Amino acid sequence: MSERAVLHVKGRILVGPDEVRDELWVVGGRISYDRPAAARDVATVEGWVLPGLVDAHCHVGLDQHGPVPAETAEKQALTDRDAGALLLRDAGSPSDTRWIDDRDDLPKIIRAGRHIARTRRYIRNYAWEIEPDDLVAYVAQEARRGDGWVKLVGDWIDRDLGDLSACWPRGAVEAAIAEAHRLGARVTAHCFAEDSLRDLVEAGIDCVEHATGLTDETIPLFAERGVAIVPTLVNIATFPSLAAGGEAKFPRWSAHMRRLHERRYDTVRSAYDAGVPVFVGTDAGGSLAHGLAADEVAELTRAGIPPVEALSAGTWAARAWLGRPGLDEGAPADLVVYAADPRADVRVLTDPRHVVLNGRVVG
Repeated sequence: MSERAVLHVKGRILVGPDEVRDELWVVGGRISYDRPAAARDVATVEGWVLPGLVDAHCHVGLDQHGPVPAETAEKQALTDRDAGALLLRDAGSPSDTRWIDDRDDLPKIIRAGRHIARTRRYIRNYAWEIEPDDLVAYVAQEARRGDGWVKLVGDWIDRDLGDLSACWPRGAVEAAIAEAHRLGARVTAHCFAEDSLRDLVEAGIDCVEHATGLTDETIPLFAERGVAIVPTLVNIATFPSLAAGGEAKFPRWSAHMRRLHERRYDTVRSAYDAGVPVFVGTDAGGSLAHGLAADEVAELTRAGIPPVEALSAGTWAARAWLGRPGLDEGAPADLVVYAADPRADVRVLTDPRHVVLNGRVVG
């Protein structure tokens, strides 16, 4: 398509779970529901249309060893794009990926800066590793560097204890979260286990990643405070292999990881039933491949979340939560076209017919 071309999208335009239109137009890279006057150079695509999928937990510019070259980060972003994920919340990366913002052919990224972890309590080469007295300063630094989010490592294995444990004292996280909010940033935290959750929520945290340690005692607290979770179930599926690898050295940790894995679906369904906001995220970019947002939607349905709600967790609701538009009048034309209704069968998401980014058909 030329820069002056008009794209006509026909079929079933899923503006929301219950709002369906017959067509939209893309003019100058933006959505319009009014037919443009005297449109000549018109291309047409047809099908079932969703706003671009959201992966609300991934890591562009990172692999299992740490930062990656720009060409690798580009491949990661392209993999997400071609799978229909056009809005990414980068939940921690040591790489500077601001150059992606200048590329109209790559997904839009909302960054959380670099992970902030306790010394020797996270994956090597990933995070700023600090002690509690420095937490407020580092949170302020990453709040200024990010796009409205900061990422803490809330728990990790304590080698002396031989199991997962909370990384930060209550007072430190209270002060750090207050500082982030003062600077206009929201705070999220990596949490596998149970013991960090109450302190983080009562300290005012906005979101928890993974959240496998939720219990009947903490789920109501999350619901009451409106704290979201991003379960990353496609990543939690790796817990048994991680547990097997560490069993000889850390048997207590290994058994804990297996228990968290075994109850993962019940945990997510209980949170959803209680009214906790749940969103799609994959944790791609560490040891996990990019392009798995559709698989995560399917995992949410396996946990018992109704298909339309699981779909919304990776489209309409996720975009609203992140403050980004969907298929709105005047919004950037970031959309995905499918051959069948994804509300009826979320497996449709794995096979996009067309991907449109900034008004251009890119896949």
